[in-house]
Amino acid sequence: MISVCMATYNGAEYIRAQVGSILGQISNDDELIISDDSSMDGTPGIIEQLGDNRIRLFRDNHFQSPVLNFEHALKQASGETIFLSDQDDLWAPNKVHVMTEILKTCDLAVSDCDVIDASGRQTHPSFYAKRHSGPGLFKNIYKNTYLGCCMAFRAEVLDWALPFPKDVPMHDMWLGTIAEMFGKTRFCPDVLVHYRRHCKNASSTYDPSPYSVFQKMQFRLVLIQRLFERYRQRKAAVQ
Repeated sequence: MISVCMATYNGAEYIRAQVGSILGQISNDDELIISDDSSMDGTPGIIEQLGDNRIRLFRDNHFQSPVLNFEHALKQASGETIFLSDQDDLWAPNKVHVMTEILKTCDLAVSDCDVIDASGRQTHPSFYAKRHSGPGLFKNIYKNTYLGCCMAFRAEVLDWALPFPKDVPMHDMWLGTIAEMFGKTRFCPDVLVHYRRHCKNASSTYDPSPYSVFQKMQFRLVLIQRLFERYRQRKAAVQ
């Protein structure tokens, strides 16, 4: 069983197309979990109008945080394989097949994506090339290349990652580095997501960082501390 976990907030403009690109490639036994963070533009209504029983919508949340919203969606997942999804991208039609095959040999996988604008026009052919993406714990602490909308992982990763630390910088950075610590990760070169960048994006992973050098250093120190704490917790649990 596959669980696709999506966090939404005021995503009415693109949500129908994105949900359609997902539902077209998952089975009747799979689920699309959508956690909505108090959207005010009718996003939950659009999702309900689709009338697909594979969709599990959790509305009227008040997180005011994409990290907490994704954590809530992940806590509802019951599948052996879990995908993360943004509300405004488009999935390539072979994404689920390719990623599930890769996950037979690793715990967490991330694919490449191209970058599109608000109108769907390609602005960059490869996120990997833009960010010099690749595996490595310290590499990704220094400069995160684990892009959430391109990630899929085995359910066991949630045993390592949940609950999210309250001050973790971003959910995808946490999931990627925790999988580096406790499991095996793979970077797939295939472009399997059309990653939409527009003025309302919640994440700045692709764009120039709005944070100062001092703030970025703080984020990384916090991440290292939380990874070390989780390592000690797991080590104590198996003794």
